[in-house]
Amino acid sequence: MTAVAAPHPARTARLLPSVGVLTGRALRIYRRTPQLLVLRIVQSVAFLLIFRYVFGGAIGAGTMRYVDFMAPGLLTVGIMFATIGTALGVAEDHVGGLFDRLRSLPMPRSAVLAGRVLADLAMTVAVLVPSIAIAFAVGMRVHTDWASALGALGLLVLFGLAFVWIFVAVGLLAGSVQAAQGISFIVMPVSFASSAFVPTASMPGWLQAFTEHQPVTVVVNAVRTLTQGAPAEALLGHGTGYYVTRALIWIITLIVVFAGLAVSRYRSR
Repeated sequence: MTAVAAPHPARTARLLPSVGVLTGRALRIYRRTPQLLVLRIVQSVAFLLIFRYVFGGAIGAGTMRYVDFMAPGLLTVGIMFATIGTALGVAEDHVGGLFDRLRSLPMPRSAVLAGRVLADLAMTVAVLVPSIAIAFAVGMRVHTDWASALGALGLLVLFGLAFVWIFVAVGLLAGSVQAAQGISFIVMPVSFASSAFVPTASMPGWLQAFTEHQPVTVVVNAVRTLTQGAPAEALLGHGTGYYVTRALIWIITLIVVFAGLAVSRYRSR
């Protein structure tokens, strides 16, 4: 008599409903702790105001107004800082045993990380929207068309998705919440060693070799040319298509590498 294998528990629930349930769970946590969202918004807006009114008068940006130069950079960097909390939340769930509990439930394993990523991406967009409003309030203007501006917005959201995956991987690999917090502050030197705040031409030659090709600079320059047009292209030395293409290559590479690391670590536990 041939034994009939029982269906794998992971197949007894569909992927999309499971992702929806876990995304809703993560969003409810954020709703019950609104200070997490408020602190991220305050942090992003504070950077904008400091560089607009404290440092702005001392920094030159060629023929561009400094507010038009720095706002795309600050919005890009703000996306990175807004996703740091992802690493802490994932590390807390990982160390606390929540992921082990979810693995024992009849749902696809991929739903766990997918739900977390969607919820944290929604949080990142929630930080980006008021930051853009403040950028316009302090003087930033779009000097291209609205289609290009929407393209810049889409690029920022995709960059946020890449950093959510980066910090999901950090949270799973760190081993503790404290370690995840420490590793996450790598965004600080990476953001300052870029074109987000000042033109890279003002940096030493050895530093320019890094800053001009690292992903933050490439995405900032893509957003800058999409929103500022010809003045930004003249200052940076290349056209909009050049920076957008490079930005998309960097974003896709980051998502593939860090999503792969996160999934591999999640499955191996």
